[in-house]
Amino acid sequence: MKTTIEISDDLFARTQEVARKEKTTFRSLTERGLRLVLEEKLTRSSKWRWKAVVVQGGEGLTDEFKRAPWKKIRDAIYQGHGT
Repeated sequence: MKTTIEISDDLFARTQEVARKEKTTFRSLTERGLRLVLEEKLTRSSKWRWKAVVVQGGEGLTDEFKRAPWKKIRDAIYQGHGT
C-alpha cells in the first residue's frame, strides 16, 4: 500500500543515513520501526495498575494527621529535606 507521511527533515536525513550504512531502504527501516512500536504498545498491559502496598503493624495515620489537609502531611514528609 502506498501512503504519504510528513516527517521532520532531520529524522528523514538520519533514516536515510542509516539505510545507506545498512544497505537497505527507507521503506524497510520505516516498516521495521512501526512494527517495533506496535509490538511494544500491544504487549504492554492496556490497564496498568499500581501494585498494592501493605505495611504490617500500622493503624493508619496518627491522630495528628487523620483529618489534616494534604499540605500539612506533605510538609511533614519533606521536613528537613528541602530549601
